[in-house]
Amino acid sequence: MANTPFQHFSPVIRSLTAAELQGSSSLNEKLRIAQDGPIEVCYTPFEFINPSARVVIVGITPGRTQLLNALRECRTQLDNGAGELQALIAAKQTGAFSGAMRPNLVSLLDHVGIHLWLGIKSCDELFGSQSHLVQTTSVLRNAVFVNGENYNGTPSMVRHPLLQQQLMDGFGEDARALPDAIFIPLGDKVAEALFFLAERGYLSKDRILNGMPHPSGANAERIAYFLGNKARAALSSKTSPEKLDTARDELIDRIAALA
Repeated sequence: MANTPFQHFSPVIRSLTAAELQGSSSLNEKLRIAQDGPIEVCYTPFEFINPSARVVIVGITPGRTQLLNALRECRTQLDNGAGELQALIAAKQTGAFSGAMRPNLVSLLDHVGIHLWLGIKSCDELFGSQSHLVQTTSVLRNAVFVNGENYNGTPSMVRHPLLQQQLMDGFGEDARALPDAIFIPLGDKVAEALFFLAERGYLSKDRILNGMPHPSGANAERIAYFLGNKARAALSSKTSPEKLDTARDELIDRIAALA
């Protein structure tokens, strides 16, 4: 009997065709954990927990890019004879926040001083030689799709029964295993989920350092302003500079105080 999600899905990952590893339509059906109408939850090999992590970077859910990158790396590891732990570590390091968002994430983390607090040159090292310092995760650990598209926070994960259960059973239990780490939510909806869990005892509210914008390319203007790369006068009406200024300054102060 399979004891872990990985043990259940590793034979499935081994059997995926080349087309499925590139995202063909049959992939979701093979990886599906749960479904409620248009909402679909698909297994993603991201359950590894790094017990020595000092910082937990929390996204909303793995997107299709991250899912595919993790699956391909996991498949390579399995084909090469790797065990469960090795395959999961490699899948997490390769897939987490992969693609275009990773450079944005590194820039944001460095800008608020996480690298200084950790004593490293840049947070880029968290995805390489200093990976022991970080836990990369999502409040919805497994990939969630709505009508086939990446989940963007709607419907609310703290209100929708299926998503709320995924939140508590997945990330909530992971958070309990990292009581001394700090948690950096990427975006307001992720912060809302963390505070929801904090109110229910899964983690300490004092360990949540919120205020950082999500590193998605769709958030380019807010990221550029947060980093000081775009002038206030050049911002569109969709971006609130006051909110970003307050969030950035408070985040920098809280991280500096950690030292």
